[in-house]
Amino acid sequence: MADSVRFQLIVTIVPQGACSPLVDAAKAAGAEGATILRGRGSGVHEGARFLGLPIEPEKDVLLILIDKDRSERVLDAVVDAGDLDRPGKGIAFVLDVPRVAGIVHRGEVLTPKTTGDES
Repeated sequence: MADSVRFQLIVTIVPQGACSPLVDAAKAAGAEGATILRGRGSGVHEGARFLGLPIEPEKDVLLILIDKDRSERVLDAVVDAGDLDRPGKGIAFVLDVPRVAGIVHRGEVLTPKTTGDES
């Protein structure tokens, strides 16, 4: 089944407001778009306070669905644009996406319907 994977999902989690340069870099490297979600981090710094007030670690989650052949180049561009190889800047990882529905690009359906059980 791993050989049939055509798409991958690049997931990037960065401090809120840091996504614009990452999206620009991803597009320059071959991504056609991205989805940005808002989130709240929780982990080792949960419960941290500043002047007695709790710090809510607001995050942006950047999702990029990409052809497998372009994912490495796009991931490298996102890591470079966000300095993600430095502590505290964020994290990025790639997941295989074995099934996708609903991708239509310039009138061409890229995820055709299949019949039967392909397991």
